[in-house]
Amino acid sequence: MSENKPVVLVTGASGFVGRHVVPALARGGWSVRRAVRNPEGGDDEVVIETIGPETDWGAALDGADAVVHLAARVHHKNEEHAVQLYRNVNIAGTLHLARCAAAAGVRQFIFVSTVLVHGRSNEGRAPFSENDVLTPRGLYGMSKAAAEAGLRTLARDSDMKISAVRPPLVYGAGAKGNFVLLTRAVNLGLPLPFAAIRNQRAFLAVQNLASFILHRLGHPDPASNFEIFLVADREQVSTPEFVTRLAEASGKRLRMFSVPPSVLGTLLGALGRQDTYDSLVGSLELDISKAMATGWQPQVSLDEGLRLALAAQDA
Repeated sequence: MSENKPVVLVTGASGFVGRHVVPALARGGWSVRRAVRNPEGGDDEVVIETIGPETDWGAALDGADAVVHLAARVHHKNEEHAVQLYRNVNIAGTLHLARCAAAAGVRQFIFVSTVLVHGRSNEGRAPFSENDVLTPRGLYGMSKAAAEAGLRTLARDSDMKISAVRPPLVYGAGAKGNFVLLTRAVNLGLPLPFAAIRNQRAFLAVQNLASFILHRLGHPDPASNFEIFLVADREQVSTPEFVTRLAEASGKRLRMFSVPPSVLGTLLGALGRQDTYDSLVGSLELDISKAMATGWQPQVSLDEGLRLALAAQDA
């Protein structure tokens, strides 16, 4: 580690977002210490096997100026039976890390939360903003909302600056979930039943998330110890438009046909996939004016973000 650079500890450094955030922070002048579960042989890593209420963060936080907390329990195949797991990792684990960071003299703590603390859709309402009353859905969204509440309380009794970032679907090279499923469908030329969908959704290129985190570390708010930010690409588009732009970025011919959204809802509901229906058919618009008021601007456009994602997959 360079003595001339501030040190930032990044949890979840080997995950999808972490693999983009770490080099962005390094390019931005930070000495990055990567918290990883499995050793990868780098001299910049510290092994943290599990994140929970009793994790020993001593060595990881020694000399650190900032923490970027990306690690979280995101999905579990038997979610209804995993309540304690979500509590241990996403709530108790996050708050224990934050308390340890504050005690170690860390000046800034960035917590990557989720837009799901607002719910899955703002259909018929104004775009979500940071001041909305939260209506989280699912164990993941509820656990992130609880962690945010705990961090807000911690910030009142601490000198550490805490920022909670609420991203929508993050796409890029190495992404999982709905983005990789859509990419595979487009690449295979599968016909997609999205043509009749009329919605507006926010998406976030992983490069734009990384750039906001870097910007926030360099521009903490001197007047507040706790701030929340909704962050997304500048352009918010419909599901069929997103898929069309994805096909254009991949150079594939898109095959899309119309199925009434009500029929899609019935089919997906019968399969127990209401969350998939919400993410495909529902609107999820975000007001990102607060993030942009800090001086941050999205680095890449939607089209450029998609091209970067696909180019890296083809490399």
